[in-house]
Amino acid sequence: MAAMMAALRGPVARFRLRTWAWTRRTRGAANAVGAGQQQGFDLLVIGGGSGGLACAKEAAQLGRKVAVADYVEPSPRGTRWGLGGTCVNVGCIPKKLMHQAALLGDMIKDAHHYGWEVAQPIQHSWKKMAEAVQNHVKSLNWGHRVQLQDRKVKYFNIKASFVNKHTVQGVDKGGKVTLLSADHIVIATGGRPRYPIQIKGAMEYGITSDDIFWLKESPGKTLVVGASYVALECAGFLTGIGLDTTVMMRSIPLRGFDQQMSSLITEHMESHGTQFLKGCVPSLIKKLPTGQLQVTWEDHASGKEDTDTFDTVLWAIGRVPETRNLNLEKAGVNVNPENQKIVVDAQEATSVPHIFAIGDVAEGRPELTPTAIKAGKLLAQRLFGKSSALMDYSSVPTTVFTPLEYGCVGLSEEEAVALHGQEHVEVYHAYYKPLEFTVTDRDASQCYIKMVCLREPPQLVLGLHFLGPNAGEVTQGFALGIKCGASYAQVMQTVGIHPTCSEEVVKLHISKRSGLQPTVTGC
Repeated sequence: MAAMMAALRGPVARFRLRTWAWTRRTRGAANAVGAGQQQGFDLLVIGGGSGGLACAKEAAQLGRKVAVADYVEPSPRGTRWGLGGTCVNVGCIPKKLMHQAALLGDMIKDAHHYGWEVAQPIQHSWKKMAEAVQNHVKSLNWGHRVQLQDRKVKYFNIKASFVNKHTVQGVDKGGKVTLLSADHIVIATGGRPRYPIQIKGAMEYGITSDDIFWLKESPGKTLVVGASYVALECAGFLTGIGLDTTVMMRSIPLRGFDQQMSSLITEHMESHGTQFLKGCVPSLIKKLPTGQLQVTWEDHASGKEDTDTFDTVLWAIGRVPETRNLNLEKAGVNVNPENQKIVVDAQEATSVPHIFAIGDVAEGRPELTPTAIKAGKLLAQRLFGKSSALMDYSSVPTTVFTPLEYGCVGLSEEEAVALHGQEHVEVYHAYYKPLEFTVTDRDASQCYIKMVCLREPPQLVLGLHFLGPNAGEVTQGFALGIKCGASYAQVMQTVGIHPTCSEEVVKLHISKRSGLQPTVTGC
């Protein structure tokens, strides 16, 4: 018994115990299915994230009887949160706010150039920042609950799984069983961070993006493992608020994004204090008597092994869809066996015509909040509003909120060349210096724009890539033109707003093909 109690003290053991206990309750609940009273709906949405809530609210607005089933399994470290999904609780919202905290630090350093006398040294309080961010997130959780209530959407805080094609069984944290049936079911369960379970100590001592925003104390010296946008965004704001931060990347940064832009991002981060271990893979995480974590890794280039100590190890190596506990096989819903994502068609329908999947859980969809929201609304309108409009997943703009922000829409240069051939692609580009950087003499070496076009007239714009301040705001504006099929000539005929970084886009005139080096322009 003593040995068993000792084994249950660690965070991973507690996580496994919770899972074991939940499994026992679920099995007991399954035996009691016949005893529960079944509730029927026109639409049942499984998952209370951005896409699921948008779909549910839209269907309710159209006069249908709607239910949402949502349950958040605590992370292995025990972190839990409320209604709203990844974006609201452990993604876009807290990330952008902490990114803003880091940008404010840079602005304070610049302030004396503009006449402000700021007391030195500047101090940052993680505790105060985290509390403010967490309070805002909690207000959004409450707001979502109120919106569902206002629209008469029935909310169930239950862990749902399929019983058959029209019936879902839900178990709450107390073990109570609820049976729900619906004419239409939408799966919008999203995904969770991936742990490298093959690495000893990874789950016991590491955290993920599920945890970083809810830490009450500063993470201190941090190792971020991975080169995804989540990895670089987190490393960026951690460095920006003054923490010793290292990124360990196995191969290339920002896989799937334009690689020239990705390289400029990591160059900028390196020159502003973030350390990079390139071509390295961790092999062991060990907790020292001091409480620090000793990380051992292998450098693939040299074949040598190395170690260092950190206060926190943050895994940012990808995400896995939340499909494994849904009992999809009981409903006949097919998944991709390689990644467990649900296979859908253009209508968002699964292999079962009245069961749909939207957002990160669906195969081949961008893992972006706005696409899930739009897809959810359009799906509800097709089901209940006599609409036939499909979600268009082409030319979706996005932004990576690294210290120097990267906004893009359309094809990367690599994708354009692969699709159309090098001889049919023209790239216009320029470096520029934002006006705000001039008085402070900030380094603008990586402020860069490129427009990827077809070479043949009318030179349709295939992609736009912008690296610099307020990249999301800039990219959102140009995304409309690109979505409407803008040509290079039309962009050049557009009058810029002066003095802004956006106006640099409408002044691009040097082609990469020409061999001329772009000069640095000023806003």
